[in-house]
Amino acid sequence: MFGKIQVSGKVFWTGANDRRKALFENIWPLPEGVAYNSYLLLDEKTALVDTVDFCAGKSFLETVGEYLNGKTLDYLIINHIEPDHSGEVAALLKTYPEVKIVGNVHTKKIFEAYFGAVPNFVDAGKGETIDLGEHRLSFIMTPWIHWPETMMTYDATSKILFSGDAFGSFKAFNGGVFDDEVNPDDYRDEILRYYSNIVGKYSGMVRKAIEKLSGTEIRCICPTHGLIWRADPQRIIDMYDGYSRYEAEEGVVVIFASMYGNTENVADYIARKIAENGVKNIKVHDVSKTHVSYLIRDVWKYRGVVLGSCAYNSEMFPLMEQLCRELEHAGVKNRKLGIFGTFSWSGGGVKNLLKFAENIQWEQVADAVEFKGMPSLEDCARCDAMALAMAQQVIDR
Repeated sequence: MFGKIQVSGKVFWTGANDRRKALFENIWPLPEGVAYNSYLLLDEKTALVDTVDFCAGKSFLETVGEYLNGKTLDYLIINHIEPDHSGEVAALLKTYPEVKIVGNVHTKKIFEAYFGAVPNFVDAGKGETIDLGEHRLSFIMTPWIHWPETMMTYDATSKILFSGDAFGSFKAFNGGVFDDEVNPDDYRDEILRYYSNIVGKYSGMVRKAIEKLSGTEIRCICPTHGLIWRADPQRIIDMYDGYSRYEAEEGVVVIFASMYGNTENVADYIARKIAENGVKNIKVHDVSKTHVSYLIRDVWKYRGVVLGSCAYNSEMFPLMEQLCRELEHAGVKNRKLGIFGTFSWSGGGVKNLLKFAENIQWEQVADAVEFKGMPSLEDCARCDAMALAMAQQVIDR
């Protein structure tokens, strides 16, 4: 329904928008949808780079067929075989049974698990190049961004990098497909939420991939999700570079777990004191109302993190426990941490937040503050000290 979208010369977009799916990977909310990007090179020989999710592919084969206009499909390049990009592979094999499948040994193993024997397999991991006529394709192995088989395809002619899930984002296209057709800042939060929740655990591998790309002339980046970066491809590379180094903005995210309001009140008190000490970027989240993906995003975004939990059956509140587990799993580094909590008859929230602090190895800016019931003046003074210490740590000097 988009009409023909030309990326460059003989390279065309054949992807799809998805605004119906509620959860990406059945866990991450998609309030603004997601785009599945697929690309077709129409040369003397033809090559399709990835497909789309089966739920978004109602017209995919028709679109590819219209572009081919009677020509055969010579190559299907699988940069990433996760089902949101391989959903139309089986249908393509029925329509174009002679197509050559391009991937690596890990692609082949997963392909066999999904679709059976791989017909006409080309192992891109052996340094293969593919000459389509005018376009010459080579392949860059980028494992664990974010599956073991992920790779990138580079077209030496157009200087296009087909980057797979790297350099992608959540959010469906709202008319504009290219970075020069939209305000890229409108995508920034969903780029970071995508990175921090989908790719962030493998930041070390992102660093290796960026190093591999060093010195390569890249005029356009074509990821499998999100904007196509043809005007300023370096912008998305720089964003991913900063994320993978755990760089953060001046600011603090305060996340609390509260059953009856005491912990919430203290969270607001601490946030106010942080603001009084000069921090302008402050986000306050109720862990029970904000999906964990947004919490992880803001922890990745801001330099300071304040976590507060009531006690719950001598432990921390279950949803705060989930957040801490996810943060440890993601391996976020180099954050400044403040801890507080409440209890009525037995502690547990602060005790377990301190275990989290030990595990994740973030620097605590002050001693944890724990109080029974409502905070005393002395408790408030300790919160004041924490807020001041946090502001001093996160403000750019």
